[in-house]
Amino acid sequence: MVRAVKAEVGGDTRRRILGAALEAFAEKGFDGSTTREIAARADVTLGLLQYYFGSKLKLWKASVDLAFAELAGGLEGLLADPGPSDERERLRLLIRSHVRFVARNPEFVRLMRDEGKRRGPRMRWLVDRHVKPLYERLTPMIRGCQQHGVLPAGVAPVHFVYILVGAIDAIFHQAEECKRVAGIDPADQEVVEAHAIAVEHLFLGPPLGNAAEGDASEEPGMQP
Repeated sequence: MVRAVKAEVGGDTRRRILGAALEAFAEKGFDGSTTREIAARADVTLGLLQYYFGSKLKLWKASVDLAFAELAGGLEGLLADPGPSDERERLRLLIRSHVRFVARNPEFVRLMRDEGKRRGPRMRWLVDRHVKPLYERLTPMIRGCQQHGVLPAGVAPVHFVYILVGAIDAIFHQAEECKRVAGIDPADQEVVEAHAIAVEHLFLGPPLGNAAEGDASEEPGMQP
């Protein structure tokens, strides 16, 4: 029993360190962050952080792994779910799921944008380990949507992926700007849901035969 309790406490501590690390790397980048600062954010000693992760690079990789585990888990669950009746509905659920993920993890977007523009070993590791496998899982779904007329044919899946990611992520990546421009906080739940509906409409049009969703402009969160 004592061993089990220690393992559980250790898991909580490790997760807290990873959360603090993701925040720090998102705010200051890899080079601008220090393990001492991350330890202070996580309210642990530097020695404990080094015990769990050894080096800053290992800590960075572990924090990225944790974020992608949640993202990929949601995607795998959706792709494996026989519930959605057609490609259009599956894509709608994918959009809704990703909007909610990014709203919960805005620091993930900031880290990805920072690393994605750098031609270096961390970017290559990130792409080879996470981004490319995720893209390859999405490609058949996009092709299926094209074959059934849900998405325009003749457009390479890579363009859909990056356009979709940009449409979803920008409001959360630039949250402070959005607050000043429109007087709304992208982190508010009503705004998150309104943004999901807006992105769905851009890609898929209004929900077929479902007036309950309404127009995105009628969502309370969309009002300045």
